[in-house]
Amino acid sequence: MSPLRERLEALGQTALLIFILTSAAFLSAITAMRIAIHGRETTMPNIIGKNVSEANRMLSSRGLVLRVADRAYSDEPMNVVVRQTPTSGQLMKVSQQAHVVLSLGQRQLEVPLLEGSSLRVSRIELLRAGLQVGEVSNVTMPDTPVDQVVEQTPRPGAGAATPRVDVLVSQGPRDAAYVMPHLVGMTEADAGKRLDAAGLKKKVNYVTAPQWPHGSVIDQSPLGGARVGASAPVELTVAN
Repeated sequence: MSPLRERLEALGQTALLIFILTSAAFLSAITAMRIAIHGRETTMPNIIGKNVSEANRMLSSRGLVLRVADRAYSDEPMNVVVRQTPTSGQLMKVSQQAHVVLSLGQRQLEVPLLEGSSLRVSRIELLRAGLQVGEVSNVTMPDTPVDQVVEQTPRPGAGAATPRVDVLVSQGPRDAAYVMPHLVGMTEADAGKRLDAAGLKKKVNYVTAPQWPHGSVIDQSPLGGARVGASAPVELTVAN
């Protein structure tokens, strides 16, 4: 083998060795970088329901920082975490902030006495107290004025944790009801007698209708057979 060829082979082997060493160093650097990056990440723990001190310890142990974003009334005791951002399980970088909402405890509200007041007055009283009307139920009570509150939940006094007050309201006495008679085709006088006998009020509208006999009922509202309350007016259309 000639000296030139031997020298070329030696140079080739040296270049190959340099390439292998360079590649190994590059891969080692990439691996070290990935380890360093992933080594600075952690997962967000579930701290809802935890006292703020315990939540802070849990976050600090993972290199995270607790930040109180807000406070709100809730059924949880005071200074207990009720909401968190990010949610548990999410990947976070070390030193990243975790935003939490802390409980102010139950809001103790003074519930005013509504029973005996009208529904309208009750709404105003509740708004003044920082409350509002919840579910409104109705009941027929002959001896109680219409729209009067007869019962409330919660009861008057302090200690309400909910801003809504449910009320039971009187509808007054049950209105008598009748089955509407068929009046179309009758004379206005006969129809009036039928309504007077049933204790129903009437309102008469006159229209020009040459095809109908003069003074006859050509339309009625409500229609015959319908249920009508004693206080509801009955409209008759009469041919003029």
